[in-house]
Amino acid sequence: MNITQLALLTIGVFALLAIGDMLLSGPNASKASQRRLEQLRYRHSQSTDAKVESQFKKAIAARRPKMHRVAGSTSRVEALANRLDRTGKGWTLSQYAYASIGLGIGAAILLYLRSGSVGLALAIGVFVGAGLPHFIVSRAIKKRTAQFNAKFPDAIELLVRSLRSGLPVTETLAVVAQEVPGPVGEEFKGVVERIKIGRTMEEALQQTADRLDIPEFNFFCITLAIQRETGGNLAETLSNLSDVLRKRAQMKLKIKAMSSESKASAYIVGALPFIVFGMILWINPSYIGGFFEDDRLIVTGLGGLVWMSIGAFIMAKMVNFEI
Repeated sequence: MNITQLALLTIGVFALLAIGDMLLSGPNASKASQRRLEQLRYRHSQSTDAKVESQFKKAIAARRPKMHRVAGSTSRVEALANRLDRTGKGWTLSQYAYASIGLGIGAAILLYLRSGSVGLALAIGVFVGAGLPHFIVSRAIKKRTAQFNAKFPDAIELLVRSLRSGLPVTETLAVVAQEVPGPVGEEFKGVVERIKIGRTMEEALQQTADRLDIPEFNFFCITLAIQRETGGNLAETLSNLSDVLRKRAQMKLKIKAMSSESKASAYIVGALPFIVFGMILWINPSYIGGFFEDDRLIVTGLGGLVWMSIGAFIMAKMVNFEI
C-alpha cells in the first residue's frame, strides 16, 4: 500500500467522523417542537416574568459572537490569533507555527528511526505537529476560562458595591480592573482602555464578549444592555446575576463530580489500544511490523482504527455535559 492509498484511507476516516458528528448533532424534532411551544407561550402570555425571559433569550440569540464566520485563510488566521490571545500567555502566530513544525518533524524522524516506515512516520508527524499544539492551546484556554469564571461573581459583587456607593458604571468597571487580579482584571482593563479611546461601553463589552466566548460574560453584557434599554435598579440586577452565576458554578461542579467516573472510563477505554500499540511498536518493532508491510494487515488495522475512532468520538459525546 503506497502513500496515496494511505492518504485516501485517512481522508475516509475523517469523513466518517464528520458524518457521525452531523448525525449526532442534527436537529431533534422533539426539542424543536418544544421550542415552538415555548415561543407561543411567551408570545401570548400576560406574565411579566415570561416576557422578560423571552426578551432575554432573544438577546442571547442576537448577541452571539460574529467573529471569524467567513471561510477563508484570513479568517482562519484571525481565529487562530484569537485563540492564542485567549490563552493569556502572549503566544504569537510565528511561535505557534515554529512549535508545530518542530514537533512534527521531530516525531516523524524519531518514529522513522524506530520503525523504518516512511508513511507511518509522516502520518504520526502530521498528527503530532497539528494536534499537540492545538491541545496545549485548548488546555490553556480552558484553564484561563476557569480562572475567569471563579473570580467573575466577586467582580460583579464589587460592581454592585461601587454602584450603591454612587459611582457611575464606567467608573465601576475601572475599579474592577484595578482591584480584581487575574484574567478578570485583565479583561476589564481592556474594556476600560477601549472606552477611553472613544468606544461606547456596549461596543467595548461586546468586543470582549466576542473574543472570550464565555457564557457568563455574555450574560453580564446582556444584563447591562437590557437594563440600559428598560431602566431599573442596576445594582439589584447585577446582585441577582452574581447569585445566579454562583449557583451555575455549583451545578457545574456537581455535574463534573457525577460524570467523572464515566469520563475516566471513556478516556481509558479509548486510549488503551493506542497506548498498547505504541508500546509494542517501541519495544519490539519487528513483532508488529506486519501492520506496515502486509496489505491485508494494513487494511485490517485501518478498519479497526476507523471503528475505534468512531467509538471514542461517540463516548466523548455521551460524557460531555453542558448547562
